[in-house]
Amino acid sequence: MNQDLSILHLVVNASFIVQLVMLLLLVGSITSWAAIFRKLRALKNIKTQNEEFERDFWSGTSLNDLYASAAQNAKQGGPMERIFASGMREYQKLRERRISDAATLLDGARRAMRASFQREMDAAETNLSFLASVGSVSPYVGLFGTVWGIMHAFTGLGALQQVTLATVAPGIAEALVATALGLFAAIPAVVAYNRFARDIDRIAIKQETFIEEFSNILQRNLGVQQPASATGY
Repeated sequence: MNQDLSILHLVVNASFIVQLVMLLLLVGSITSWAAIFRKLRALKNIKTQNEEFERDFWSGTSLNDLYASAAQNAKQGGPMERIFASGMREYQKLRERRISDAATLLDGARRAMRASFQREMDAAETNLSFLASVGSVSPYVGLFGTVWGIMHAFTGLGALQQVTLATVAPGIAEALVATALGLFAAIPAVVAYNRFARDIDRIAIKQETFIEEFSNILQRNLGVQQPASATGY
């Protein structure tokens, strides 16, 4: 009896529809775990790169030197460094056009940084919608497999003259495996989604704070009306 009710035996002897549901849930679970590990690595890299750039930014290095370094490391740099580079690029372009109005210069740099910020957040949120879908849909897919399996089991019992627990149990157990797989796929996806959403919110707050701080630095530089482009703070 134990051997007959093993997980492998139940899966192999389940109806085709239930097996298809199980396969779908298994693929969804494997794909979501792959997305979870990729996102863990990506968010760790973002945090490390942002912290390194913040240390350089507040170390007293001139803005021009930081911008030159950011331009050279555009592909290897972190989101905060790219946001900074976008603001400095727009600021310098406006200065090259001999625009001297402080409000125009500051607004142009802000808009460039905001656009870059939105692109970075879109990239950071990649795969979150997939994890949310797996977490919300998988239990219902598993439930569908369970209901179908129970219907199939009772249909088969209809031809029997005597029904006992021994004849009912295998069919019900096969159907319940689908629900178990649905929960197995959904729970890690939901937990990972909540954690990643919280981490991304923290990253967004730090980057928005940086935009405001850098805007204040540009505003102070514009206030003293340096003849060249901003070189420090």
